[in-house]
Amino acid sequence: MDLPAGGEPTGRRATSPFRAEPGRVPWAKTRPPGARLRAPTPGLAPGWGPCNCQSQATEMLLLVLGALLLLFCSLDVWYFLRGAQVFFQAWFQPRIWDILAEQSIDGMVLPHDLDYMGHMNNSRYLRECDFARFHHYMRNGLFMASRKLGAKMVVGASTIRYRRSLAFREAFEIRTKVLGWDEKAFYLEQRFVSKTDGFVSAIMLCRQNVVRCSPESIIEFVCKRKIECPEFPEDLKHWISFISASSQALRAESGLEGKN
Repeated sequence: MDLPAGGEPTGRRATSPFRAEPGRVPWAKTRPPGARLRAPTPGLAPGWGPCNCQSQATEMLLLVLGALLLLFCSLDVWYFLRGAQVFFQAWFQPRIWDILAEQSIDGMVLPHDLDYMGHMNNSRYLRECDFARFHHYMRNGLFMASRKLGAKMVVGASTIRYRRSLAFREAFEIRTKVLGWDEKAFYLEQRFVSKTDGFVSAIMLCRQNVVRCSPESIIEFVCKRKIECPEFPEDLKHWISFISASSQALRAESGLEGKN
């Protein structure tokens, strides 16, 4: 009941600004006459409009780019990608049954191969030789045979001679062949041959040591019979003598000359 200034009741109810009218929420905003509510976007929950979707996509894109940057800074990603490419290329190519046959793999000098002089970096030659040997072992069966026998093949020595640089975008091929083997290692020759004029730009000799097995056992597993080792070329004989002399000198410096 309303009370006037004199304190007598008037018989009317007091109206409060906070009293809700029937059917109306007191804090709800009033809409002008004729205004309509906008329907939500189909397929989206309330509060998820186009702006929210774009912000979420931007955040995901930044997250992916950050993860890729961290990956490329932590690992040599191109090395593993190239290795996978060589693996699948050799897997789908025909098998080569002659382990002494020469094989080739194509290549091209790309921007990440260049040095400050504008030609192929010296270290890239050795890296490309790694891929070429892996391709070679995949196609003639030596790689799978070594895995089945529990053996590993690691580089024990390599010597490369550069004859002419490979320029940017110059196509070349690496020709790899097994020259022979002994009781501990395979010996290979690898050549970088320019496709422009057929010039041998670089040549490398490599000793591939066999761990926990022998080269003869691997060859016999692949060929199902014994294969006679071919006679070593003269330059390979000199190179093996150089490796033996270097090894003996280093063992003498370390006090291991009389130990195996």
